[in-house]
Amino acid sequence: MEIAVETRDRHSLLDITAEIQDAVTKAGWTDGLCHVFVPHTTAGVLLNEAFDPGVRADILSVLDEMIPAQKAWRHAEGNSPAHAKAALAGSAAWIPVQKGRLQLGTWQGVFLAEFDGPRRRRVILAFVPAQF
Repeated sequence: MEIAVETRDRHSLLDITAEIQDAVTKAGWTDGLCHVFVPHTTAGVLLNEAFDPGVRADILSVLDEMIPAQKAWRHAEGNSPAHAKAALAGSAAWIPVQKGRLQLGTWQGVFLAEFDGPRRRRVILAFVPAQF
């Protein structure tokens, strides 16, 4: 199953929790693990606080400090910082599903981490049913 996400900014953390939950519901997935995979080298997936948008801004700020745009990067395309940030973010996450609902913490959300936008991104979902 796949979700298409259009990003609008060069760098952003887009909350895709509702889209994933909708996909889980439509697929009839009830109990097991939902695998979320972003097949891109300049984007990733993160689980973090979804309530306060300041957290997203702080995460992006810390990544900018850790991985500066102005550096002697070797990759000729000019988006090496995006590749490095995506490597830190990771390209996948596992989320438990019980009774058809994502089992996230009270404040948690699932984010597509865009580091080289705007672009059209794919989020691939797979399900491993629980073995009882």
